[in-house]
Amino acid sequence: MPAAPAPDQPRIRLHGYWRSGTTYRARIALNLKGLAWEAVGVNLVEGGQHDATYRALQPQGLVPALEADGLVIGQSPAILEWIEERFPDPPLLPPDPGERAIVRGMAAAIACDIHPLHNLRVFKQLRQDFAVATADTDRWAARWISEGFAALEQLIGRHGRGFAFGDRPTLADCYLAPQIYSADRFHVDLTPYPRLVAASQAAAALPAFASAHPAAQPDAVAAS
Repeated sequence: MPAAPAPDQPRIRLHGYWRSGTTYRARIALNLKGLAWEAVGVNLVEGGQHDATYRALQPQGLVPALEADGLVIGQSPAILEWIEERFPDPPLLPPDPGERAIVRGMAAAIACDIHPLHNLRVFKQLRQDFAVATADTDRWAARWISEGFAALEQLIGRHGRGFAFGDRPTLADCYLAPQIYSADRFHVDLTPYPRLVAASQAAAALPAFASAHPAAQPDAVAAS
């Protein structure tokens, strides 16, 4: 992240967890905009999201939460949209309304239909309430990731020109990179999705994505 904010940039604090896909998305977007921001760790494994102080900030007890401009914004889609509107250059959405809708649809395919089915709190309840084994939750995650990736592979084939949409990073790439990271964790076979993999590799080569990777976060070693 940049060392210091520009004179006209508000102080930005991003509360999140190093391995959280939703926090990962926000880190990428902030980096792509060239913004300075401060990471505030919330250890999900140790229950930091249930701390009263954090709950007062983010009543759902979810990460990330972003503080800026006197606001506290929860939910990563709202955070990324705020980043895009508040700091429009460089744009993460195309100028054409129809193309913007396509990018948002690609992002929503991940945010609404893939990621929620394999996040930490869902797995915790499956294990506690239904005694589901870890191997089974991993297969569950891989099943939904694979189904979503099959659709995204087609969309990237239609609209991608090096990245998920077009020839430069968009919000779709901000969502795709963390989902690729999760796919690796759950041992998803990516060979059926060559366009998706190529787009994710193009994004991963950019400094904004590399510095947002979970392994590069200050709390990664302590929390692992």
